[in-house]
Amino acid sequence: MKILETAGIDVSKKVIDVYLYKKGIYCQFENDLKGFKEMGNWLKRNLIAIDELLVALEHTGLYSYNLSNYLAEQDFNYVVLPALEIKRSTGIARGKADKVDAKRIALYAYEKRERIALGKRSPKNIIKLKRLLSLRERIVKQRAGYKASIKEQLEMLPKKEAEVLVKCQMKIIKSFDKEVDYLENEIEKIIESDEKIKTQYKLITTIKGVGAQTALYMIVVTEGFEKFDNWRKFASYCGTAPFPNTSGSSIRGRTKVSSLANKKIKSLLDLCAKSSIQFNEEMKRYYTERVSRQKNKMSTINIIRNKILARIFAVVKRETPYVDLMKYAA
Repeated sequence: MKILETAGIDVSKKVIDVYLYKKGIYCQFENDLKGFKEMGNWLKRNLIAIDELLVALEHTGLYSYNLSNYLAEQDFNYVVLPALEIKRSTGIARGKADKVDAKRIALYAYEKRERIALGKRSPKNIIKLKRLLSLRERIVKQRAGYKASIKEQLEMLPKKEAEVLVKCQMKIIKSFDKEVDYLENEIEKIIESDEKIKTQYKLITTIKGVGAQTALYMIVVTEGFEKFDNWRKFASYCGTAPFPNTSGSSIRGRTKVSSLANKKIKSLLDLCAKSSIQFNEEMKRYYTERVSRQKNKMSTINIIRNKILARIFAVVKRETPYVDLMKYAA
């Protein structure tokens, strides 16, 4: 397959702006099924062969979800790109317009057409889990906010003045508790109904220090471990891979992790690492021994995060539970 043309799509809530790079033509369509069909016909009218076209669009969550599904169903070559990737590729840019953004996306896709990995539709259960986990996280954060508010009010206000405020917020917290339980039941149903997810979930949770939330997020973010070839690539994605920080003879910085990361997964792996240091004898010994040699504590925790990550990928790839070899050590 040889890509001879690229189409850049800037997606907004109501419309999509489409730009064909080599032909230099532009058109706008509604962001709905009717608009997608009109776009498909417009692309076919302006191209010799549709299999020589690469369609590129920015990831905009719900706004781009139906469009990417349509492109997959119609067998278009397409790719969904992170907004930051496009932004950093354009250099110094002045101003902003949807048509210009569509043109920039088309240009980027054309320049990278030989190396871009084509997109594919995520499994339905993975998408459902992702949305449920996202909503659960939002509710849990709001619940924590109300709990913190109650604590402050009880500490700072007279009991009678705080009574109404606390009573009202306690009702909200109880309501949130019910919704969290409901979401967790729905998540459990999806796990039980999907054999692949169920198997991967059970395998991951055999690793000491790795809990249910980490297992679920790992499955969702890796799309059932289909999105990343190995744990090292995933470590770079989630921000636990160390990178050098040197340049010439003047800059000799410490090797450190990048700020570009999936912060949620990184924080979960951090909790796993700290839990392992407490309850996993192997990790506890490793941490104690390394710190005793005056090694940095945070870099040691990061190494443990990567060890856990490697084990997660290993158990899924082997399709066998994790075996704690320390039990059999002499």
